[in-house]
Amino acid sequence: MKISIIIPTFNERDNIVKLISEICKLNIENLNVLVVDDNSPDGTADEVLRLKGQYPVELIKREKRLGIGSAYLNGFKYALEQGADLIFEMDADLSHQSQAIPQFLKAAENADVVIGSRKIPGGQIIGWGLWRQFCSAGAMWFSRLILGLKTRDVTSGFRCYKREALNSFDLSKIKSNGYAFQEELIWLCEKNNCKIKEIPITFIDRQSGKSKLTGRDVAEFFSSMVRLKLDK
Repeated sequence: MKISIIIPTFNERDNIVKLISEICKLNIENLNVLVVDDNSPDGTADEVLRLKGQYPVELIKREKRLGIGSAYLNGFKYALEQGADLIFEMDADLSHQSQAIPQFLKAAENADVVIGSRKIPGGQIIGWGLWRQFCSAGAMWFSRLILGLKTRDVTSGFRCYKREALNSFDLSKIKSNGYAFQEELIWLCEKNNCKIKEIPITFIDRQSGKSKLTGRDVAEFFSSMVRLKLDK
């Protein structure tokens, strides 16, 4: 079984080396770490290239900042072409704990999609203030209500997909490119009757670097939810 972990990056030089090292020290067979970098000015791509001889890591370096959604779509396409059986999404900022990856692999034995959930018993968030928690909870409530989603943590970016799940719909038709990408993808998975399992994770707010969330992402989120509702 071939496993690909896709990590989009933009200015994550301080985090990416530690993350890749932690993942590879798990000694998972047939593992490939694919970094999709949006031409980070801080030299993130250079750090990834430096690790290529030491770890099973590959780099897709794009010419400019194109967004997290398109980064994942580039990564999905490449991983599927390379024959990956399981494809992960994972943030580069160390908020997702690599030690949880074996739990995802176990859960994937009986699921098409595994979601690292902060919203089920055992899941938690460390380091967020009240405003950040309020905004996140509001986004989840709104998207679950308007789209009728059953998944609890629809904004989670720590996920594992079987290739059959991603092949059950046309990835090229996904229009969301910011953080609404996660909701659109889980909406498509539910719509195509993928078996989805949520497992509890501990999410730790980034300690280094800056959040990439912008006002434009927030606006796109709400417009995307309405668009998907009208497409139902």
